[in-house]
This record gives sequence, structure tokens and C-alpha cells, in this order.
Amino acid sequence: MLACFVYFHFLVDSLISECFSVGNLLFLAVVSHFGARLHRPRLIGMGCFLMAIGSALTGLPHFFMRLYEYDTYSTVPNNYSNAHIQSSNNTGTGNHFSFKVPHCLIDCVKDTGSSMWIYVFLGNALRGIGETPITPLGISYIDDFAKAENSAFYISCLQTITLLGPMFGFLLGSMCANLYVDIGFVNSLTITPQDARWVGAWWLGFFVSSAILVLAGVPFWFLPRSLPRQGEEGNENFNVDQGNKEQSVLPNTHSVKLANIAKGFLPSLKRLLCTPAYFLLLCGIVLKFSSFIGLLTFKAKYMEQQFGQSASRANFLIGVLILPVVAVGIFLGGLLMKRYKLSVVAGAQLSFITSFTAFLLLLFHFSTKCDNLPVAGLTVSYNGTPEISHDEHSLMSQCNQDCSCSTSEWDPVCSDSGITYMSPCLAGCTTFTGKGKNTVFHNCSCVLTPSPVEGSRSVSLGQCPRGPRCTWSFTSYMAVTVLSSFINSLGTTPGYMITIRCITPELKSLALGIQTLVMRTLGGIPAPVYFGALIDSTCLKWRVKSCGGRGACRMYDSNMYRVIFLSLTTCLSGCSYFFIIAVIVLLRKQFRKEEVKALQQTASKQNETKL
Repeated sequence: MLACFVYFHFLVDSLISECFSVGNLLFLAVVSHFGARLHRPRLIGMGCFLMAIGSALTGLPHFFMRLYEYDTYSTVPNNYSNAHIQSSNNTGTGNHFSFKVPHCLIDCVKDTGSSMWIYVFLGNALRGIGETPITPLGISYIDDFAKAENSAFYISCLQTITLLGPMFGFLLGSMCANLYVDIGFVNSLTITPQDARWVGAWWLGFFVSSAILVLAGVPFWFLPRSLPRQGEEGNENFNVDQGNKEQSVLPNTHSVKLANIAKGFLPSLKRLLCTPAYFLLLCGIVLKFSSFIGLLTFKAKYMEQQFGQSASRANFLIGVLILPVVAVGIFLGGLLMKRYKLSVVAGAQLSFITSFTAFLLLLFHFSTKCDNLPVAGLTVSYNGTPEISHDEHSLMSQCNQDCSCSTSEWDPVCSDSGITYMSPCLAGCTTFTGKGKNTVFHNCSCVLTPSPVEGSRSVSLGQCPRGPRCTWSFTSYMAVTVLSSFINSLGTTPGYMITIRCITPELKSLALGIQTLVMRTLGGIPAPVYFGALIDSTCLKWRVKSCGGRGACRMYDSNMYRVIFLSLTTCLSGCSYFFIIAVIVLLRKQFRKEEVKALQQTASKQNETKL
């Protein structure tokens, strides 16, 4: 029963996090098919306003919930307010205290803010619906009115500018993660952003994004329904000022037209999916996108657990180092296609070569690692011997058995020996000095020292930092990541052009929409679920909620985390290349036949001319 309960809550959490994709998928195929025949810029503008409303809804629960109270059990007067301790002043070295299990573990009170997930669910769903028209309608709008040789370059420029959004998002997320969730309402804190219990100002970024989306949506309402195609600007049949003659995008004024469009939906979809190159490309994209989503979702957490980086620093480095390099790579990829006028087959080959080279580089991440953080009872025994343990009994030892400690508590302290203890109680401490973050616990019976003279039996708040060797490993990891990201991004635009060019022009918007639909249905939604489930299997210490439920993971086995995380991403990416190779072979045959047919037609015309 407990396993079913945990699995149910895991599915609920996954549904909330994936409702953006759910909202997107519900309307994607319809918008892609119908929107291509309506006023595309205005539909994109509507989408921006919907996303703005959704972002504001997502951040709204913060103002309805009580202040966040992080778990702390080993507390001192006037500094930690959530635990119940017994203390008395002493004229000796410091204050003596004893530990008690807080009332929150005894008197179970249901959290009053538990229904706030509805706001997050609706907000994410609205953001997903609003995002629907942007990619299929925006890309097709550009490709319809640009020269064939310039289309790839314009799309690469668009994708490059698009990366400014994630770049700004990661930087904004880094800033918000560094601010406490209840900023302005809490005077003093005893935890830092590096602590697993830290919660940043997650809500602030949603309101900033909402304001930006409103401003971004306004210009789309002033764009025309259609543009003169490049090279045909002087055509008299094209009326630039056709805005007054355009019909409204509302369905009731297009009842007959929309009915005709609807009749052609299923035949168009059948033609699309029966195109072998497009179908195989979809299969490869699903695997590649699954790997990408898993990597993107858990990359910051991987940097935290493997290299000891804070969430704010991890987001900052992704936004400052990786995304700008990707943006440059996408732009250069489009420039290469324009400069050398690469065909679809040549573009597919370039995309494969760059992607596979980046894949080989990422294999070096298996050897770039940091050892598990030494935590007594979890990754090392109390005598300092490396030993991974999932048994709660290993958290107790002879040195702390008389302290009546709770094994569910997580209030880490660091000793001079470099070993972290889950709490001052489990370290066997009896006195303390200082206040707040500067509190130091003394007379800790479990702390290892060579001798009372050479070492100290004191511990300070917080986990022990990683060593200099780990810093070097993290530098190597980031260098390989940046290089592989740049090489991989060079093939992004050529790969994107395959979807547009391997099918007939009238199916362009539908092809892009179905591609996004399949990517998010089979890749975007399930990938975080099975990635998260397998990563959670490496957790060594779970937070215990007040009512006995399982909370967030406090610490992972970083070695197993690395093996599982990297194995999943490389296996999914590796399998995708079999489909991409098949697509290249089909494209060669397809365009070779077209070239032969074109030569035959040219030769027949020349013969007719001679006769």
C-alpha cells in the first residue's frame, strides 16, 4: 500500500510539472492545420497573452500560502524557532542543550496550502495552450515569404533570438534561487542557498515573465496576414494594404471555409505520416528529444549533487556559458546553409556529423566525477570508512546512542575532518557558541580527531565543501559541455530544414505541428517521469513530512546518479542515430529521382525545340 501511495503522488507531481505539455498537445494539431489558413500573426499574439495569464496564475499561490518553515531540529534560542529544545546558560565554554523531537512529527496537521497546486496546474496548462501557435505558424510564416535559399538563414536567426528567452530565464532563475522564498518577511536565516532545505523566490520569475509576454504580444496584432514573397515585391497583384479587406479570425465568420479545411485534415495527416522520410525522422526526433528533455530537466540537479554547486550557480552557468554558445552555433549553421547553398541531403549529413561528434564528446562525462560527500552513516561509517548505506540503523553509533536523536532529521554540520554529520545530535555534540549561521557546536563525541590536542571536536552549521580536485573536475565538465553544445548546435538549423523540405509545401505547418505534438507526447511528457523515477532510486536520505509522507531527497549517491543519468541520455541519443541514417539514405534516393526526372524533362524540351 505504501508503494502504491508513493507512486500515486509521484504521478500527481509529474502531471503538474507536465501540464504545460498537456495543454500544448490538446490544441497543437488543430492550430497547426487551421491556423495556417487564418491570420497567423494575430494567433501568435493571442498565444502571448494566454501565456502571460498562465504565468501570473502559476506564481499566484505564493501569496495565499503561509511562510515557508524549513525543517530544523538542533536549534538554539532566538535563532531557530521551529524546534523544541531545553537549554540553560553555563558560565563554562558555552550553552548546554538537549534535543527533542519537534511537535510537528507528533501532532500531524494537514497543510492548508495543499490545494494551491490547482493554480499551478491551470497556469501551466494556459502557458502550454498559448505556446501552441508560435513554432508551427511562426516558422511557416517566415518560410512562405522568404526565398528558398534565404529561408534557412532567417530561421536560424529566429532560433538564435529565441535562445535569448531561456538565457534570460536561467539568469532570472539564478537570481530568484539566490533570494529566499519569503524575502522581506524573514529577518534571520540559519541556512544558505547551498543547503538542501533552501527554497528560493520561485514565484518572482513568473510575474516578470508575465509582464514581458504582454509586451511581446502587442506587435503581432499589427503584422499583415500575408507578405510579398522576396523577389516579388513589385508585383501589382499583391496589395500591401490588404488589412482592411482581411476577414476576421473568429470561427463564426469562416464557417464555410473552416468546414472545408476540416474535411482536408485527415487526408493531409495520412499523406504526412505515409511519407517514409518524415515518419523515420519523427522516430529519431522522439528519442533525441527524450534525451534532451531528461538532460535539461535534471542537469542543474546533476551539477548540484555531483559537483556541490548551488541551484542558483548551476542556473547561472547554464545561462551564461552554454546558451550563448548554442545561440552562436545555430546562427553559424544557418549561415553555412545560406553561404554554400546546401541541399536538404547535405544539410541532413551536416546535422548528423555535428550531432554525432557532440555525442562522442559527452562520453567523457562518465570519467568526470567527484566522490560522494562524506556523510556519517550514509556514505562513510562513523570511523571514517567509505560505506554506502540505505539502512537507518547505520545512522546511530555508540558515540550518539545516549542522545535520543531522531534519524529523520536533516540539519547538517561539518567537522574539521571533512565529514558531514546529519545533525549536531548525531554528531554527539553537547554545547554550542555563537548565533545564527555562525553557531558552532562543541564537545561532539562522534567527531574523529587524531588526538584531543591535534584536532577539534567541534562542528559548524552546513555541509562540508567539496575538495579542490572536485573543482578541477567541474571545470573539465563545463569545458566539455560547452564544446559539445556548440558543435551540436551547428546542425540544428540544417536538421530543422529536413522537416520542411521532405514533404510537400502545403503540409508544412501541419508537419511542424505534428512533429511538436509527437515530440512532446512521446518524449517530453514521459521522459521526466522515468528519468526522475530512476534518479530517485539513488536517494540515500529522504525528508520525512510532518504527517509521515516522503518529501524531497536530501542526498543522493552521486556515483549511481552519474551512471544512471548519463547512461539514459547516451542510450536514447545513440539509438536515434539509426533512424537519422535511414532518413539520409531515403532523402538521397528521393532527390536523386527528382534530379533524374528534371534532367529527362529538360532533355525532352530540348529535343522538341530542335524538331
